[in-house]
Amino acid sequence: MSKGFTSSYRIALLASLVLSMFVGLEARLVWLHVIDRDELLRSVDEARRQLIVDNARRGDILDSHGALLATSRSIIVLGVDPQFVRPEDHAKFSKLASLVGLPESEIVRICTTKTRPASTKAEVRVSAPPAAAAVITLNSPHQGSAAAEADAAQASKADETQLDEPDTEGNRPIRWAKLSDQITEAVYTDITKLGVRGVYGSRVYRRDYPHNELAAHIIGYVDREERPVAGMEHYADFYLRGENGWLESEKDGKSHELAQFRTREVPAVDGFNVSLSIDATVQHIAEDELAKIAEQYQPQKATIIVSDPQTGFILALANYPSFDLNSFNKLSKEEQGRMRNIAVADEYEPGSVFKIVAASGALNDGLVTPRTEFDCTLEKIDYNGITRSLPRENVGDHFDHPLSVSEIIAHSSNKGAAQLAMRLGDKRFYDYARAFGFGQKTGFPVGGEITGNLKAPDKWDSMTITRIPMGQSVTATPLQMQQAMMVIASGGYLLKPQIIRQIRDSHGELVYTFGRIEERRVISGQTAKTVARMLQSVVSSEGTAPLAAIPGFECAGKTGTAQKLMPVTLPDGSTAMRYSVKDHVASFVGFFPASHPQVSISVIIDDADAHCPGGVAYGAKVAAPVFRRIGERLIPYLDIRPTIDNADSHPAFAMGGVR
Repeated sequence: MSKGFTSSYRIALLASLVLSMFVGLEARLVWLHVIDRDELLRSVDEARRQLIVDNARRGDILDSHGALLATSRSIIVLGVDPQFVRPEDHAKFSKLASLVGLPESEIVRICTTKTRPASTKAEVRVSAPPAAAAVITLNSPHQGSAAAEADAAQASKADETQLDEPDTEGNRPIRWAKLSDQITEAVYTDITKLGVRGVYGSRVYRRDYPHNELAAHIIGYVDREERPVAGMEHYADFYLRGENGWLESEKDGKSHELAQFRTREVPAVDGFNVSLSIDATVQHIAEDELAKIAEQYQPQKATIIVSDPQTGFILALANYPSFDLNSFNKLSKEEQGRMRNIAVADEYEPGSVFKIVAASGALNDGLVTPRTEFDCTLEKIDYNGITRSLPRENVGDHFDHPLSVSEIIAHSSNKGAAQLAMRLGDKRFYDYARAFGFGQKTGFPVGGEITGNLKAPDKWDSMTITRIPMGQSVTATPLQMQQAMMVIASGGYLLKPQIIRQIRDSHGELVYTFGRIEERRVISGQTAKTVARMLQSVVSSEGTAPLAAIPGFECAGKTGTAQKLMPVTLPDGSTAMRYSVKDHVASFVGFFPASHPQVSISVIIDDADAHCPGGVAYGAKVAAPVFRRIGERLIPYLDIRPTIDNADSHPAFAMGGVR
């Protein structure tokens, strides 16, 4: 054979190799397309398929006139994948730095640092997009990729850089580095126009509270992950949070979505808007008065509540101290007590305001009339076969004549209140206290409400029947006391304190309206009118709170100056709780106009004694003037008209009255 030709052996060997390759390839194709076909299709399908989340916007919280109290604003979390930044993009870094608000040197560093050592701790593992993120990208190599959006959104919650798996040299490629988490939509549009490859953003919703501290304890807040933590944000989360949407689609080899292959698409449903009964103007008035109280008296804490006594809806609920909803996470551990809603979460002995219970009960049961008299000079009295000591009167009070029921209320006689309760008896008096709402929750939806303390008669000692009527040995929350006074103002009904007025969808369509809720009738309408007249005498020149009077208007209410139980060290070194002579809770709870109540106001100030003349914070001196100032500011705003009646023509006063 000529040497110019390959031998037959070599030809056969080559042919065998080629044939083996074809046989192997054919076997592989048979394996992939026949034997392992389902697994292959599943892998291809997973590689091409993508699930894109369309996140819902959290609903707004509004006041009774539609003013925003809490809203969700969209911002862009901007980041960069340095692996895709091109050399020609470097010329755009100056403009990018200006738009982002970073030094150009920082932009250069972030965008050109492509790897980190494998040992670095600065890494974020991402598994799924958070609820706050929406799918939106800019010049991204992962355009339309749900995973990329998850990366950007997750990184928005941390300052660390997201890293990929180590390469052969042990370095981790940087796949995402945050540039800013506060880019507005307008700025984002300008950044888009730059066309910097590898820079992309994720739209997130951030909760914003336009009025900062206003109604903080009512509104509550959400944390950085948009999880509701407190207040109405937590209670009404079912309405506010909305439902995320999603779409299932396919992507090409460059991770671009192939919209024509969308198989399922579920649009997001934005959260409902919750309208509160809170009036931002009334709330501001209450908080302004609290600021004045804090400046003048420096109390331990204070609460002001303003309600509509005909419906039970809260117009304002303010606590001191308070906090800024937009900066809740900046409070130190020592300052976190500011977030406590003391109107419902703290209890106090109400003092003389509680006397409305014994007076209302005795009148309602027909045991007394406004002119029934009691000897309030007695030191002891026989009751149920036991001689009981009557409580001392308030400092400076001494009555040298029998007091009528009207005078007992007007002059806030402790001895008189005790005798009214004794007329009712232990069980009946206790039943009335329960009927007025004490010893049980009001059902107020926010703030961690407590029940207060009202012991059942079988747990009373021999002195309890003389102490509870004057507001000792019983505790209540400020809201419970407000609710109890509204029994008188509402015509005898215990109304449920409410805060939500309406629920509307994201298009403004009405979903649900809340109305007045009557828990029960406590006293008759006539008894309520009679007690209201008596409470007017408290605000007269002859009563304990003339400083609460508003010229030209009928005002009714009751003062309270309750001694606080404070720890005292005994001679043997042990500690016991004793009533303090220099620590008091001063209060005034009332309403006006008395004959047709339109506004009910509670002012409770805890431990303002140190900055009061004489070292005692009396309700008549500290709280009553605040009631008047709030009332005077509400009159023009709420268009409250005076309804002056002749007190002497009222049936309760036809045969006499306050001396």
